[in-house]
Amino acid sequence: MPRPRKCRKVCCLPQNNQFLPAKQTSQDPIILTVDEFETIRLIDDQGFSQEDCAKYMCIARTTAQQIYGSARKKLASALVQGAPILIEGGDYTLCDGNEPSCACGGCKRHQELCMKSAAEIHK
Repeated sequence: MPRPRKCRKVCCLPQNNQFLPAKQTSQDPIILTVDEFETIRLIDDQGFSQEDCAKYMCIARTTAQQIYGSARKKLASALVQGAPILIEGGDYTLCDGNEPSCACGGCKRHQELCMKSAAEIHK
């Protein structure tokens, strides 16, 4: 019997959940799961190592590596084929914002602190 899948911690849902090529096509969209999106965001956008990404998402490094590899393959296919990308689904839980600090700067608590700091700077 296979081991049950462990939910991956995701900081927040993406602001845009679909991306369309400039030339409209009738191709079916390539589905990128929310946890795949999170690995791309953490590793490629935020500069995390795969090990740091795994710790942040509360999963094993090998699992993070597999998710990241799958996400990159899907993104490459979408770019080469000119297919739309839809971000949805996956095994994830949203960050509750109760951590004392957030390494990626994206949890609710960290965002609130950043907004307060920005408001104080602009006074």
